[in-house]
Amino acid sequence: MLVLGIETSCDETGVALYDTDLGLLGDALYSQVKMHAEYGGVVPELASRDHVRKLIPLVREVCNQANRTLAQVDAVAYTSGPGLIGALMVGASTGRALALALGIPAIGVHHMAGHLLAPMLEDNPPAFPFVALLVSGGHTQVVRVDGIGQYELLGESLDDAAGEAFDKAAKMMGMDYPGGPLIAKAAMQGDASKYKFPRPMTDRPGLDFSFSGLKTYTLNTVEAERLEDGTLPEQVRNNIAAAFEEAVVDTLAIKCRRALQQTGLKQLIIAGGVSANLTLRARLEEAVRKERASLFYARPAFCTDNGAMIAYAGAQRLLAGEQSPLAIDTKPRWPMDTLHALGAQPNG
Repeated sequence: MLVLGIETSCDETGVALYDTDLGLLGDALYSQVKMHAEYGGVVPELASRDHVRKLIPLVREVCNQANRTLAQVDAVAYTSGPGLIGALMVGASTGRALALALGIPAIGVHHMAGHLLAPMLEDNPPAFPFVALLVSGGHTQVVRVDGIGQYELLGESLDDAAGEAFDKAAKMMGMDYPGGPLIAKAAMQGDASKYKFPRPMTDRPGLDFSFSGLKTYTLNTVEAERLEDGTLPEQVRNNIAAAFEEAVVDTLAIKCRRALQQTGLKQLIIAGGVSANLTLRARLEEAVRKERASLFYARPAFCTDNGAMIAYAGAQRLLAGEQSPLAIDTKPRWPMDTLHALGAQPNG
C-alpha cells in the first residue's frame, strides 16, 4: 500500500510517500521558522496561508522524488489534530479532496501519535511495549505504549511544555525564536556549574512536570546578571543557557528513569522536536544504562513535525481496514489516551 502523508499542524508543511512493503520512498518539509521569527512566535493566520501556498508543490516534489504519480497512491493520511485549527484544516481538506478525486480512502492521524511512532521508521525500531517521552514545543508527556492506540498517560507538564520553556528562556536572554537550538548552541560554550538551577518536581513522587518555576528562576538570574546598561555579557548568557539546559535535561531524565522503574519496561523512546537535543540524548543514554534498558529515537529530520511519521502512522491503521468518514473532523485539542487500539499490531 502506497500512502501519501500530509502534516500541517503548526508551522511546518510536511509531505511523504510511505510504501508498506518498501518503506519510505520520499519526503519533503518546508519550515516557516524564518517567517514567524519576526514576530517571536507562531502567528496562526500566517501559518495557515503558508500551508496553502506550499502544500501542493510539496506533494508534486515528493511524487517526483519517489518516481511515483498521484494515480499510484492507494490512500492519504493527514494530521487531524491536535494543532492550530486553521493549519489543520488546510492539510485535512487537501488530503480529503485528493482522496475523493482519486477514489481512495483517507484517514486522519493524531499528531503526537505520529511523533511517538517516528522511531519505527529507523532501521532498528523498538518493539512494543515501551515507555515514550514526547517532548516538544507544545507537549511534554510520559506515556506507556503497549501497541498502536494502546497509550497510558503516566505524566505530563502541568504548565509549559519543555520546548516552550526553552523558547521563553531564550527570549529572556535576548535570543531569537525558536530558542531551543540557540540555547543548546550557547550552552556548548557555557559552564553550567556557575549556577545551581532547580530540578522542578523531582523531589516528590510521580511523573508530572512543571517548568514555570524554572522560567522564573531563569528570569531572576538574567536580571541579576545584567550590567548597568542593561546588557547581558555573552559568557554570562552562555553560562545561564548551560545551567538552564542542564536543569531541563536532568528533570526529564529523572522522570524517564522513574517511569522505567515503575513500569518495569526496558525500552525508552524519545520523540518530538526537543528529542533532537544532544545533551538530552546523552543524559537519557546514561539513565537507561543504569536501568539496563535501551533508548530509541528518530533521526533529527523526523524529530520535528514531518509527513513521514503521519504516513507511517496512517498506514498502520489503513492496513487494519480503518478510514475516516467523508466529513472533515479536525481536533485542535485531542487527548492521545482517547484513541482506540489497533487490532493487529505491526512488528516494527
